[in-house]
Amino acid sequence: MSQDTEGDMKEVELNELEPEKQPMNAAPGTSVAGVMAGGTEKNGLVKIKVADDEAEAAAKFTGLSKEELLKVAGSPGWVRTRWALLLLFWLGWLGMLAGAVVIIVQAPRCRELPTQSWWSKGALYRIGDLQAFLGPKAGNLTGLKENLGYLSTLKVKGIVLGPIHKNQKDDVNGTDLEQIDPIFGTKEDFYSLLQSAKKKSIRVVLDLTPNYRGQSSWFLPGQADTVATKMKDALSFWLEAGVDGFQVRDVENLMNAPLFLAEWQNITGSVSGDKLLIAGTGFSNLEQILSLLRFTKDLLLTSSYLSDRIFTGEHIKFLASQYLNVTNNHWCSWSLSQAGLLTSFVPRHLLRLYQLLFFTLPGTPVFSYGDEIGLEAALPGQPAKAPVMLWDESSLPNSPGSVLSNMTVKGQSEDPGSLLSLFRQLSNQRGKERSLLHGDFHALTSGSDLFAYVRRWDQNKRFLVVLNFGDVGQTAPLAAASAGLPAKVDLLLSTQPGREADTSLELEHLKLEPHEGLLLHFPYVA
Repeated sequence: MSQDTEGDMKEVELNELEPEKQPMNAAPGTSVAGVMAGGTEKNGLVKIKVADDEAEAAAKFTGLSKEELLKVAGSPGWVRTRWALLLLFWLGWLGMLAGAVVIIVQAPRCRELPTQSWWSKGALYRIGDLQAFLGPKAGNLTGLKENLGYLSTLKVKGIVLGPIHKNQKDDVNGTDLEQIDPIFGTKEDFYSLLQSAKKKSIRVVLDLTPNYRGQSSWFLPGQADTVATKMKDALSFWLEAGVDGFQVRDVENLMNAPLFLAEWQNITGSVSGDKLLIAGTGFSNLEQILSLLRFTKDLLLTSSYLSDRIFTGEHIKFLASQYLNVTNNHWCSWSLSQAGLLTSFVPRHLLRLYQLLFFTLPGTPVFSYGDEIGLEAALPGQPAKAPVMLWDESSLPNSPGSVLSNMTVKGQSEDPGSLLSLFRQLSNQRGKERSLLHGDFHALTSGSDLFAYVRRWDQNKRFLVVLNFGDVGQTAPLAAASAGLPAKVDLLLSTQPGREADTSLELEHLKLEPHEGLLLHFPYVA
């Protein structure tokens, strides 16, 4: 090895390296370089040749100076590149903006939600006789307060209570619409009930039918002015107390009823827009019913319109469609009478169909206490006018054995296939689905025993209701193409136990059992 070559090499002390990197195969006293060169070197010393240009490349790169960078950045090539990139950025941004505008313009617009009052969002529950509802021992306002939990499970939006005011039979001067009859409690009890109901989101509507214990609900025709004055004072008094509305019944016996109802409606609505006035009538003729609505817009009317005992799907379809058409934008209510039980007008095997019907038609379903369990007035020991609510088998102590478990609130609460369970399911669906709350109504062509219709709202889930009023099973001949229905729908519930919910059904082969109703749903498709 020449001295020039050795001059180009650098010495690296191996003892400065990590121990595991020191050479292990050299003989003692012999360096690796010495072995390779055939000579001996100092132990631990290795001479490695490193090229001059590599040594220079290993030097730290300091980058361009500021002046050099500015010089390069100002060159014509870089200037043109920057302008091109800037132009591309703005063109891309404007393109995305234009695309977004096109998507917004072409997208289907949502319909404006209608303004709805609280009574439009669920069912009303009438308690005309407190002692019959709660039992003679607990039939007062305090007892009703303790049973608000049960009413809450029904998902009803309000209770129509009473009348509970002081009424001297057929004595207009002995009747005080601003005082609670001591049989039912005190004003303090009533105020406490209002507060407790409010906490459970249950509204309280007070029945002020003046002569409810007498022969004529409105006293004599010559006493109309006195009654009208008492009514106006009572409306203002109870509105200030915090009630959510009023009911008056038998208004067909009230002289100049449309004018009085309009005046009382103005008083009721003067406090706020969420106060309700209900008028009940025994009329079943549509023209007579409409005459009561001449001067009022937000009046809720209950009548005997649907109580003609013709139980065919075709007839029920005619009545419902006709009523919706002639009342136009007037919000409807659905009941069979102004005060009676469903079982007084409908055979027991059709009760489930009427529950499904009332909860899914456009309007407010109105039920009397006991309708949720199919309460009957014809049972032994039951008073026909105000039957006792069957809470359990001991509700009629004077008629032991006449009440079975499946007829009571307790027994039906434990049975998922009971009438009470169906009521709760329907009430829950009615209060949360927009298509059922305020959706459009479209009746479908079906057989004479069937009544089928669709409820739909904008881009929300659609509901199809099919009711079989016949005594035999039938296949529903629904014209899917003309109605815009899909080939398949999903089952939400059946009025009869046995069908599994959330199953997919083909409309072409949709078969219903006798007296069965189906609540089906399908998605909106743009």
